[in-house]
Amino acid sequence: MNDIVVVLCNENLRLNETLAYALEGVAHARMKSADALPRLAGKRVLFAIGLSEHGLDAEVIALIAALRQNPKAMEGATGAILLDGAGELYTKQTADMLALAANLAGCFFPGKPLVEATGSLDNWNVQSLRRGVSLAGAYRQAARELVLRLAAFSPEKKARPKVLLLHASDRTTSNTLQIGMALSERIAKDCDIHEISLQNGAIFDCRGCSYKTCAHFARQNSCFYGGVITNDVFPAINECDALLLLCPNYNDSVSANILAFINRLTSVLVYNSLYEKQIYAVIVSGYSGSDIIAQQVLGALCLNKTFSLPPRFCLMQTANNPGEAMQAEGIAQRMDAFALQMLQTLKKDD
Repeated sequence: MNDIVVVLCNENLRLNETLAYALEGVAHARMKSADALPRLAGKRVLFAIGLSEHGLDAEVIALIAALRQNPKAMEGATGAILLDGAGELYTKQTADMLALAANLAGCFFPGKPLVEATGSLDNWNVQSLRRGVSLAGAYRQAARELVLRLAAFSPEKKARPKVLLLHASDRTTSNTLQIGMALSERIAKDCDIHEISLQNGAIFDCRGCSYKTCAHFARQNSCFYGGVITNDVFPAINECDALLLLCPNYNDSVSANILAFINRLTSVLVYNSLYEKQIYAVIVSGYSGSDIIAQQVLGALCLNKTFSLPPRFCLMQTANNPGEAMQAEGIAQRMDAFALQMLQTLKKDD
């Protein structure tokens, strides 16, 4: 088991008690966030964050800003986040911002790398019932599991990785799809690529079935609505080693069909593990906001749905008119670098 560096930010009593439980018997070193940045490359890092009722705490902002300003600060590092909030809001928002900043600085996150607690601990109600313990007990147990998962994380590389290219874009006009196809060409020699378009046909969003109903359909690798999601996408997800998700920015959100796909993934998780699969994304915004989409994708698919998040998981570009992205200055070199990083992360050396 590997030593862990605990980066402490805005400590509080409950956070420290949870850390004591989670880290028992695990070799680790603690350091304040203000001193940590030069010493995180190549380490296994647990960000332990206390958050006030109003969020936007100066120490937390300073940590995120420092990561954004130092794009190689976490080169070769693996990370996880334990976040303890005093109020009911801003825990997920803070986690999304921190995870993106660390990822763009080189950090690899295992699947579901966040354990968070709101002030009331009401976000642990379901897990408390399933585990048969108190709210605080469920929180502590999950923090312990997070530490052990972080210490043991070792992503497997494949001789010929299987990549699922998933999109809902128009082939004749989409800047996002043009970049996605150009990336596919760059990795096709070393990867098996399966492309699925969600553009055609009715894509129903999740209807919020009960766990019992969802589990019933999940036994057949299906869900209530069926259709292309269950017939084509679910089997492809189970088969792939990595998902390359193409995400044009629609009103500062992923498109409706991509969002429906994300929501419907809950059925897959009932009986299948996605921890060994990696998520990559191409994000194109007409004006601005690609960082918002990146946070939405990593929050949904890594922090929630258990895909692992490889370093610098997304290629972001601003483009409006059709074909504009492929004409952007330096885009060919950026696509080369992104494709190379995908291969370095996914492919076993010959």
